Amino acid sequence: MDDAKQLLYFRLFNEIGIIQQISTAFLEARLPDGLIAPHFTVLNHLIRVSDGRTPLEMARAFQVPKTTLTHTLAGLEERGLIEMRPNPDDGRSKRVWLTDKGRVTRNQAIADLDDLFEMIAVEFPSETVEGMLPELERLRIFIDELRDRVT
Repeated sequence: MDDAKQLLYFRLFNEIGIIQQISTAFLEARLPDGLIAPHFTVLNHLIRVSDGRTPLEMARAFQVPKTTLTHTLAGLEERGLIEMRPNPDDGRSKRVWLTDKGRVTRNQAIADLDDLFEMIAVEFPSETVEGMLPELERLRIFIDELRDRVT
């Protein structure tokens, strides 16, 4: 790949990374005391892909060590946002389930971003966002599938 194209794709990743950092800061500023972005990410993941996942499956999805995820799960369980239940398929592991409080907390966190979303909507109307999402989702799916080949 020539240098110009290489820089183009680096800029794409760089912009995504900066957007992620800023959006995380916005989110964490609105989360209840004691919760941080990784907590929200777990709650959101369990709603997005369905709960009942094993900690190992989730650690792989987030690309973090299992010990890191276990620490995050412990904090969520302590707050009553998730339940760890025995895995019926493997007695040595557990599965993670959202509690009603966990679902409410996740949904409230999104609702608490409404003021920010209103400001963004002035510059980026819903039609613009609807046009951007399919390509962003396609990129996410593609690079997610590349993960196993390049990491």
